[in-house]
Amino acid sequence: MSSTPVSETEGGVAAVDRALAIVGAIAQQAEPITLADLSRATGFYKSTLLRLIRSLERASLVVRRGDGRYALGSYAHELGRRYEATYRLTEVLLPLLREMVGRGSESASFHVYHDSSSRICVLRVDSNHSTLDRIREGDLLPLNRGAAGRLITAFYGTGVAPSRDNVLALSMGERDPNCAAVACAVFGADNEFCGAISLSGPKERFSDAAIQNMNGMVVDAARSATEALGGRFPR
Repeated sequence: MSSTPVSETEGGVAAVDRALAIVGAIAQQAEPITLADLSRATGFYKSTLLRLIRSLERASLVVRRGDGRYALGSYAHELGRRYEATYRLTEVLLPLLREMVGRGSESASFHVYHDSSSRICVLRVDSNHSTLDRIREGDLLPLNRGAAGRLITAFYGTGVAPSRDNVLALSMGERDPNCAAVACAVFGADNEFCGAISLSGPKERFSDAAIQNMNGMVVDAARSATEALGGRFPR
């Protein structure tokens, strides 16, 4: 049994480790768990558990039921849902991005909302051209500039319904004066907006014919992704 109380002098890392151990112990149970059983599972005194559980309850990671037993809270379930959704997106989208690049397109990316001023590139497949735009997975890009940013602004949290007229965007030198992009919105279950697929590269390669060809590819990819994720892409 752990005899060292969690205090401010112990440091944040130890407290976080113990809190995560509590969440992990609860998650391993098929049914809600009593405080006594949680103490046995973690090796922590009940007083230590109660102190940390108060913080976990405030974060909705743990909930105390009416019968006094503990279970995972709503935020823990939300994290699990988001985790599953993220890996589902990768499973669905990455082959589509690779396919477009394999057909000679510009570099293919998938962008999602990050915060009120930026989007994040979560998937990226570089084109086979000798010159590329400089974007990598994990890069933060402006939300108010670029084809993908424009779509994220239009759909994220706005309730705007997708139509044939609003799911496709083109940008020419907005984010970078030497680069251009086409992008198309992707939707999931209940037509919740997921993010935007884009094809981007040097602006000099974005002729009218090239744009038309890339528009067709990115729309086809977005339609396939949306249908695979349980959404309805506009016809």
